[in-house]
Amino acid sequence: MPKDSNAFDPAVELDDVRLTLQTAAGAVNILRGFTLAVARGETVAVVGPSGSGKSTMLAIVAGLERPTSGRVRVAGRDLAGMSEDALALFRRDGVGIVFQSFHLVPTMTAIENVAIPLELAGRGDALDRAAECLEAVGAAHRRDHYPAQLSGGEQQRVALARAVVAEPGLVLADEPTGNLDGATGEAIIALMFEIQARLGNTLVLVTHDAKVAERCDRLVRVGDGRIVGEGAAAAAGMLSHDVD
Repeated sequence: MPKDSNAFDPAVELDDVRLTLQTAAGAVNILRGFTLAVARGETVAVVGPSGSGKSTMLAIVAGLERPTSGRVRVAGRDLAGMSEDALALFRRDGVGIVFQSFHLVPTMTAIENVAIPLELAGRGDALDRAAECLEAVGAAHRRDHYPAQLSGGEQQRVALARAVVAEPGLVLADEPTGNLDGATGEAIIALMFEIQARLGNTLVLVTHDAKVAERCDRLVRVGDGRIVGEGAAAAAGMLSHDVD
């Protein structure tokens, strides 16, 4: 939990969340009783082997995937009773998502990509706010360029600006440095934590990078669809072995 927290105030609550997919070969259990609570303003690193359920958990928190069973509450709202339209509005107004593969709209310029959440909300100042966010992430000089004209690091800066332009209470990041070189990845992570410190939002970060995990308040280790350990990230001791 953040150092200045006097009482636990959950931003994310997962209670015995399970996800089973039916395939031609039979049932596949993706999540097997995943229980996690994240405080408002807390930064949490989620680590574990590929295929352990980390990205699926993020998708469930974002309302992009519905669990087979269990309870999911985000910012005090129970996602189970929300329609797809309500979930889309919930994400637009309260959740920023940073993907490993950027997911920028290829036919839109950088500033147009960043402005998307505000345009959808009918904000008249969408482009002005998008320009401010691009300036904040050091990409203002690329505002009129299309994604194909940007480097990987520049695309991720634009994606990060888009994720935080509406100042969401929760930011979910799925391997945000996975497609970047070391120096560029470090710059993106530094920027992400700088923005988190300024906005005071909650950050849940899936990563394979031990150095990234160490910057968070807490480390959660996942294996075979459930939490297998957790503790203070800076004191984890064997992070090089924990982050697979």
